[in-house]
Amino acid sequence: MKQTIVTLDMEGVLTPEIWIAVAEKTGIEALRRTTRDEPDYDKLMRSRLEILDQHGLSLSAIQAVIGTLEPLPGARDFLDSLRSKAQLLILSDTFEQFAAPFMRQLGMPTLLCHTLLIRDDRIVDYRLRIPDQKRAAVLALQQLNYRVIAAGDSFNDTSMLGTADAGFLFHAPANVKAQFPQFTAVDDYDDLLALIENAMEAVIE
Repeated sequence: MKQTIVTLDMEGVLTPEIWIAVAEKTGIEALRRTTRDEPDYDKLMRSRLEILDQHGLSLSAIQAVIGTLEPLPGARDFLDSLRSKAQLLILSDTFEQFAAPFMRQLGMPTLLCHTLLIRDDRIVDYRLRIPDQKRAAVLALQQLNYRVIAAGDSFNDTSMLGTADAGFLFHAPANVKAQFPQFTAVDDYDDLLALIENAMEAVIE
């Protein structure tokens, strides 16, 4: 019997969308676009970097906004319940310079994400861990003989959901749910936990 591991997206699933929070704090509306709106991650990030440069927005200013945020209501309790039943990984397209405050509030789950290149407190570029890291991580776990159950909310999660042995949409917007009807979609942590538990109880070869 295979062991099960759960992989979860971070923003929109466990935490607020960081870029939306920065947009609301700074008034820079163009920063509201996320992977829910733009499936091409590199195109989205290049646009963000250009906007940050145009407005002279520093890393420390962004981190100050992040420092005021908390995980989504119920997220910590959900993770605590889940971790009593299965191992889990957070697979996110956020950056290590952004995520640390959330990880502390969530009890330091393991996070795999990307990194920013910083020069004089300015974000000048970004580096992906590897392309399509969420899907690659699921494949690697399956090669280690794990059964993977995944949940996410955005276009950039769908390759992870499709590769996993079971994949669910959580807090997903209507456009993502409409394009990927093959994934069961829920909006409540109790419902997501129930889906995960049911998938864990499914017959495993």
